[in-house]
This record gives sequence, structure tokens and C-alpha cells, in this order.
Amino acid sequence: MRQSLYLTTLYLVTVLTVLDASALRVLMKGFADALVAHREALNLLNVYPVPDGDTGTNMSMTAKSVVEALENLADDAPLEEVTATIAHGSLMGARGNSGVILSQILRALSAEIGNAGRLDAPVLAQGLVAASAAAYGAVGTPVEGTILTVVREASEAAAEVSQESLLTVAEAALTQGQDALARTPEMLPVLAEAGVVDAGGCGLLLLFDALLHVVDGRPLPEAPDTPVAAAPDPAAAGHHGASLAGPRYEVMYFLDAPDESVESFKAAWDALGDSIVVVGGDGTWNCHVHTDDIGGAVEAGIEVGRPYRIRVSDLFEEAEEQAWVREQIADGVDQPVGDPVPCAVVAVANGLGIIEIFRSMGVRRVVAGGQSMNPSTEQLLAAVEAVPAQEVIILPNNGNIVAVAEQVDAQTEKTVRVIRTKGITEGFASLLEYDPQGTAEANHAGMTAAASAVVAAEVTVAVRDTGSDVGDITEGDYLGLTGGKVKVVADSLFAATTQIIDHLVDDHELVTLIVGEDADEGTTSTIAAWIETEHPDLELEIHQGGQPLYHYFLGIE
Repeated sequence: MRQSLYLTTLYLVTVLTVLDASALRVLMKGFADALVAHREALNLLNVYPVPDGDTGTNMSMTAKSVVEALENLADDAPLEEVTATIAHGSLMGARGNSGVILSQILRALSAEIGNAGRLDAPVLAQGLVAASAAAYGAVGTPVEGTILTVVREASEAAAEVSQESLLTVAEAALTQGQDALARTPEMLPVLAEAGVVDAGGCGLLLLFDALLHVVDGRPLPEAPDTPVAAAPDPAAAGHHGASLAGPRYEVMYFLDAPDESVESFKAAWDALGDSIVVVGGDGTWNCHVHTDDIGGAVEAGIEVGRPYRIRVSDLFEEAEEQAWVREQIADGVDQPVGDPVPCAVVAVANGLGIIEIFRSMGVRRVVAGGQSMNPSTEQLLAAVEAVPAQEVIILPNNGNIVAVAEQVDAQTEKTVRVIRTKGITEGFASLLEYDPQGTAEANHAGMTAAASAVVAAEVTVAVRDTGSDVGDITEGDYLGLTGGKVKVVADSLFAATTQIIDHLVDDHELVTLIVGEDADEGTTSTIAAWIETEHPDLELEIHQGGQPLYHYFLGIE
């Protein structure tokens, strides 16, 4: 008699040797739940000193989209339908670079399972090898010391024992993945500088934990310290999803303290707030709490050791910003699309001023998003389908959204091309070459050339202490960036902005300054006067963008 699920018994523990469709659904649910539980801990591993999309959030929302898609299937859906749904759900829900890489891993793994009609030891090993290849293929310039290293080494370990049991293959993948994760700081100096491991690789290991939970019933790992309060669900939050209840401030720091003192430290923090995460060991700890008592949270660390790299964020301000982005989507600020044209443009942006500029330049649909809120593949696809054109150009305007945008073309009958704009000013420049009567291919060539002619830069505030090629960075420093790299560290907004302009200006004629919501009028006027005096040959254009997080976007042409 044929059975789709085979069982063996080892030490009175039921161990699965083959997973069927039902078990595969349990696996994905466990993985998604684990990512949600560990979301804030994973976000804490982000080390870049500027506001950025959070790895934990992007990975958990990508996995959650898979679970939501599976919930729409019949309970008795066959394995091939389950694996196809996993592949499609992960693709459509992918957010940020980490979400795209995770989606490629899940798609490749589920394709191997679907083709084989089962998940046993050889299929798991083969699927992980395929997942590793897909992950590397999703990245233009693969970097070791990331999730790529973790999935590759895990797949290699799995392949070596592929003819043994499913349990053995899964354990080999997890063990080697853990070893690879521990070595990521040796491969990426920025991780070593911050004293953390790679966030994406850490999130991926939860997939293997979820697999072993299904195979032999071992518990999923708990989030560090206590379960972290779930962040608002952007998809379900509606107009006012960002809650202003609870503690106002997020306090984070590294702590040098004896291991035996950490329990009393946790108890002190427990009396001060919630969402407590304390991870580490051997005298070094990464600590996080939501509280109304900033001083008390820091003093608790001083009582047991030495807190450093202290960061304080106003959760109310962050919640309001995220609510604003959701309101732009829910309220339909991007609804007007105009008359049909052969080729239309969809752009990603936040800031009402920036949205209006894009519209004035011919953009038919704006998807609200940016650094702190990365739109999903599904959201970009919906915008593409909504515009009255059979050929569409997408302007992601953020490096963390490019990979997501590039998934859209394969999901629609329309022709979609992506201009790899990594900043707002590049998007503006590209539109000077946009021809709504042209083809997507012709527009892609001209708009890409126009975007590449712009030297883009941003000015923001450091959100954490770290090092850089231009010196140490302290939280609260003003940073001038270009090409994703910190080029200027200064103690004032004026100094950071003028220094990054001096650093970039050569034989240029025009500076475009997009003013964010946190830039004051006096500083902007002083910068304009400085340009007139120090660079009289430069023409200056100033636009009110209203973008959060970044005081200025600059374009130099």
C-alpha cells in the first residue's frame, strides 16, 4: 500500500522521512511565525548608520505573504499546487533586497519539491543547492559574509549527506549554516565593526529550525530574552495602523558586562518598559528596549557594566511616518492615471512634494514607499496593471527596491522595464528623456543614460555609532552620502551638505536640492547663499520634497 508520508520511531520520538503537502504548509507557517517573533532582533543586526529598510521586517513580510497565499488553498490541495503557491506568494510579497533573495531561495526549493512530488533527503539537498544558485543569481554583485554565504555552505553540507535521512540532511544544513553565520563578521568588516552577524543569514536559519520542528518535533527557537511585541502590519493597518500606545522611545546600545549580571539587568529593564531584547554573551551584549524612561534605561546598563553606541529613537515619530506612507497607498494619492499612452511610467516615492513633481513630469502612478517602507512586488505589479499603457517604465528610486521592481516584468503581459534609479534626483533626471509615445526599450535606453549623468547624494543623520572610511561616526552626526557610501561626517546639517557638494562638484552646471520635512528654512537659505558665493557658476534649483528621514536629496549635473 502506497503512503505519501513515511514515519520511523527513534527514542520514542516520531521522525518524518518524507514531508507531504500538509507538512510543507506547516513548515512555511512555522518559518513565518519564527520570522515575526525574531523580527526586531533581526532588525537590530542592521549595521548601516543611515535609515534603511529593515531586514527582519522585509523577510517576515515576504514569508507572511506565502502563508496568506497558502491559506487560500483548499486543505487537500496537492503538493504541486502547494509548492507553486509558495513560489508565487514569495515572489509577489518580496520586499527589499533581503525579501527578494529569500523569495528566490523559496522558489527554487519549492520547484525542486514540486518536480519530485515529495520532500525527502535527496530532494531537500538538491533543493538547497538550487536555492543557493538562485540566490546568487538574484544579486548583481554577490557579497560573501551575507545570506548568500549561509545558504551556499548549508547547501554544500546537505549535499554531502544527501543519501542519508531527511533529519540528517536538515541538521547538516542548520549546523553548517550556523557556522557560516558565525564567520560572517570575518568576511564583512562592517559586521565586525558593529559586533554583529549578518541579519539575512540569521533569518534564513529559522527556515532550517522550522524544518526540524516539522521533521522531529523539536521546538522553534524563542526570540532573544522575551517575545518581541509585533510591529504594526502595514497590509492590515488601514488608515491609522500605526499605534501611538505604549512606550514612546526605543533605546538600544551595546553593553560590556559580566554574563552573571545580565539577569539583574534584564529585571531592571523589565520594570522600565517592554519589547526587551538582550542578545550576546562572553561579556558583550546587544540590548534593546521600548521605554518612556531613557535615562533609567541607560543607568541600568551603567550599574552592571559599560553601555556604548547608545541610540534613542522616537517611536511615535516613526509610527506617524509609516502611517503617512500607508495613507498615501490607502487614500489613493496615485489614482489619477490620465489618457492611454503607448508607454507609461510608475515611480516609487514618499513626500508629497516629490510626488507632485513626479506627476508634473509625466509619471502616471506613484507607489508610496522608500527607505523605511519598501513596497512589495505585488504593489508594484498592481500599479503597472493600473496605468493605461501596454509598456511601462518603473523608477524604483531606491537601491533596496530595484531588485523587487525587476521581478514585475515576468508577472504581467505588459512589457516592463526598470530604470535602476537609486535616488530621487536620478528619477527626476531620467524623466527629461521620457517619451510617452515611445517604446519601453527606447525609453529605457534614453532614461538610463540621463539618470547615469546625475551625481546623486543624500544628507541624513546617523542612527547608530560605527566606523567608516572617512572616520568614526557617532549617532546624531550629519552624514553626506553618495553611491551608498558615507563621504562626509559633520556636526551640522549645513556643514554636511556643503561638504558633500564640495566633494562632488567638478565641471558641473546644476545642483538640484530636494528639501525634506526635517530641513529648516534657515539652513536651506544659508546653503543657497553659500553656493552663490563659493560656486557662482553653479545654477541652483530648490524643490520642497517633504520626504522623511533625509534632510536633502541632491542631484549634481
